[in-house]
Amino acid sequence: MQSFLTRYAAQVKGVLSGFDRVRFRGTLRWLANTKGMGTWLHRANVLLKEFKGYAMGLTDTIKQSTQQLAEQEGRPVEYLTSSSIRKEEHAKDIARRDGVTSGLVCVLTAVEPCITFTVGPNRQAKKLEVRRQEGKCLHQYFYLIDPKLGWLNVRLQTWFPFTVQIVINGREWLAQELMRRGIAFERRENCFVDIADVTTAGRLMARQSRTNWPRLLDRLLRRVHPAHKTLFGAEELSYYWSADETEWASDVMFRSPQALAALYPRLTRHAMSHFGSPEVLRFLGKRPRVQKFTTAEILTHQAQRPEGVRIKHALDRNSVKMYDKQQTLLRVETTINHTRAMKVYRASEDDPQGAKSWQKLRKGVADLHRRTQISQSCNERYLEALASVEADATLAETAAEVCRRTRWKGRSVRALNPLADEDAALLAAVNRGEFALQGFRNSDLRERLFAPPADDTNRRRQMAKITRLIRLLRAHGLVRKVSRSHRYQVSPNGRQTITALLAARAANSRKLTELAA
Repeated sequence: MQSFLTRYAAQVKGVLSGFDRVRFRGTLRWLANTKGMGTWLHRANVLLKEFKGYAMGLTDTIKQSTQQLAEQEGRPVEYLTSSSIRKEEHAKDIARRDGVTSGLVCVLTAVEPCITFTVGPNRQAKKLEVRRQEGKCLHQYFYLIDPKLGWLNVRLQTWFPFTVQIVINGREWLAQELMRRGIAFERRENCFVDIADVTTAGRLMARQSRTNWPRLLDRLLRRVHPAHKTLFGAEELSYYWSADETEWASDVMFRSPQALAALYPRLTRHAMSHFGSPEVLRFLGKRPRVQKFTTAEILTHQAQRPEGVRIKHALDRNSVKMYDKQQTLLRVETTINHTRAMKVYRASEDDPQGAKSWQKLRKGVADLHRRTQISQSCNERYLEALASVEADATLAETAAEVCRRTRWKGRSVRALNPLADEDAALLAAVNRGEFALQGFRNSDLRERLFAPPADDTNRRRQMAKITRLIRLLRAHGLVRKVSRSHRYQVSPNGRQTITALLAARAANSRKLTELAA
């Protein structure tokens, strides 16, 4: 990302990274499966034939508690008869209509699909059994304006297993923090287009990822669901909190609409034409070996949205997207829904005090901080790759330096010929997306430029030739050595030059002739 910010420093006034929309899920783990449900009913002395009456009694308790809460705060409870009604917009209309600026705004209820439990006969065993199945039940949506978090909503399922969803927004949270500190800002919808102190705003957003999430989410739940304490008698069941979906956005704030409007079309063309499967895998933290994902689908899609043109790259329900928003904002956003293919360094759940190792990333909020690190790294890799977009300089100006002989460490070095197959293959190899962050080694280029060697003699010859080619690139300023390592990285100027030369080599001669005419 730093290469992108350095290149456009004169046009950019700041960058802000942090949570956008986050959807949390609260689960009563004891009641999340048929075995646990059966055990709970046994402990509660509820016969299976009495399950329906028992469950309806709990549901009625929730409904009555919600009605009392709404009456105490003087807010409406509305039942929505159509799924076409957009709940959030309807709730915001109510807030504007009634002038609500804090506290409960309204409660919207609707019958929606869910995973739930019933009791039915097992004809083979000739007895009743607990069944987990897809069904429908009443859900309650509580819309709140929290003094700390701002606008949010809580969705409560009123039938077993009483699952909860809480949706918050990191930008909304930041707005509350900035107002408390008296830091001026300009916000349009969910975007900050200007902040008086971007550095402080960035620190405040970074602090969000270190929140005590169980305590925060439990507080929000108690606010709207006081009946939970009375539902299960003396043995109150606590909720296990997980992050079903997280959106982590990096917003590059441009100084003027004209600056972003001139750049963004080139960014979208570059993303669509240069970011293939290896690059998307690298952005999302995978090794660029597509054969390992034979059952997965990697998608790149461009769409016109109300807020602007969106580019989306997706894999396994995870994605990285790029928008132009509110005329002056370039947003790169990583969305994570599926975590199990990602890693976190922690102890095993079976031995919490044991040695740490790389384990599968959990959806639980205990691993949320690591999830933010993965998302930020994805955004940075994406912006770093965008730093190679063609500049306004002509191709002749861009290629002039590399297409003439130069000197390096007292020796004469030949010119590059980007139209020749050998030099073009070299440039394409070092410009690959997987090398954008960690760089490349001699062996990385050998694998891509040469066939596997037949013996050690051929291998040494290949190594020596790659060493000479790297020296050639260094002499022309296209790559630089990573300090204290055997790795090399394409320089910011080199990425710009290489991208322009490769694009020119791949250009259609007929179209170029038409443009010249």
